[in-house]
Amino acid sequence: MTRNNRRQFLRGSGVALALPWFESLAKAATKPPVRFATVYFSNGVEPEHWWAKGQGASMQIGPGLSPMMPHREDFTFIRGLFNKQAFISTSPHLGRAPNLLSGAKVSLDPADMRVGTSMDQVLAQRIGGQTAVPSLALGIEPNELRLEDGLSMVYGSCISWVTPTKPATKEIYPARTFDLLVGDGSGRKLDRSILDSVRQETRDLQPKMNGGDRTKLGEYLESIRDIEKRIERAAKDERLEGWRPTLDKPNMARPADALPQDVPEHMKLMLDLTVLAFQMDKTRVVTLMLNNDLSQMNFKFIEGVKGALHLDLTHNQKAAAAEAMYLKTNQFHVAQFAYLVDRLKKINEGEGSLLDSSMLLFTSNLFDGDSHGADQMPVLLAGKGGGTLRPGQVLDYLEKGDDQRQACSLYLSLMDRMGVKLDRFGDASTRIMEV
Repeated sequence: MTRNNRRQFLRGSGVALALPWFESLAKAATKPPVRFATVYFSNGVEPEHWWAKGQGASMQIGPGLSPMMPHREDFTFIRGLFNKQAFISTSPHLGRAPNLLSGAKVSLDPADMRVGTSMDQVLAQRIGGQTAVPSLALGIEPNELRLEDGLSMVYGSCISWVTPTKPATKEIYPARTFDLLVGDGSGRKLDRSILDSVRQETRDLQPKMNGGDRTKLGEYLESIRDIEKRIERAAKDERLEGWRPTLDKPNMARPADALPQDVPEHMKLMLDLTVLAFQMDKTRVVTLMLNNDLSQMNFKFIEGVKGALHLDLTHNQKAAAAEAMYLKTNQFHVAQFAYLVDRLKKINEGEGSLLDSSMLLFTSNLFDGDSHGADQMPVLLAGKGGGTLRPGQVLDYLEKGDDQRQACSLYLSLMDRMGVKLDRFGDASTRIMEV
């Protein structure tokens, strides 16, 4: 009897059985799914200290990358990729931040806020139904509603866009993120009685409604059914066959309701929640903004950085003292990425680690923040993508033609590995095969 027949027989008996996990059947388990995360930091890097050469354990890296020293075999350093629409934009910041993951043109018409659907949201739309939460858009700083050079700072607050005109809702509260992961996927607790009550009330209303209202009610009931599906998915603690998550319950305490006031603590919590989301398989797609573009984050918590705002440190006209502090902020951001890599690397998922099943993109919208340079992007790519990536490399595209160094070519390659194959994305129709 095939496995499919066995599953059909169990369903066909008319009885729902909650079976235990059988170790003998676990040997036939499929591979873990591939997860994808983008960790973004604003305002670029100190170019002099951002470099790598060699490969694997013998790779040499610049001072800006020093926190990644223990993980040289776990990431690929990519030089020279860029978004052409960001490069040619006349807006040095807001024309180069929201299109990070789409390569789209940013509308500079204040009456028409428009970018492009980001690649994380393309993934969410195609494969997000496989998990309780289609995707997570996380951040540390809130969305800003003020104007900068006549443009909305929403552009500088969001790298994840559900549609060309709608940014994904960015969550900055660790407690709310935790509730999203341990509940039904929408922040609610798993409670069927509420849904049953709602359904009964709508049945009583139907005879009193006209055709148009019945249509609206039908749409509402469909949203209720979606919540039910999330509950059913979240409640599947055991599986008869196939891969299953290594965690079925959180292994960290629920964070406090208040927004953390300590920046390193806040970042660590959001990184831990990213790990939790992947380990529980609550989502396979995450974006995390360590800060907004034009960030007002104060880095005085770093030793040697005295009360300076990030924006001021990165726009320093090459002042020696400020450059030294800029390097420290680069190292701090890289240390956050190194923390995520290290945590995933230590979680076993059978034949490999959670890092082996992940693709982690670490990048910024600018290269040289001081000159607003968008001729290339700083890019690290960590993980093995389920065995499809070859970390430990240095790839250099800077001297190649524009059509060979599109960031969107990398995005097409990564989406392929998530099972989403597109003929074209952004300004690219070719893949980067070397990764």
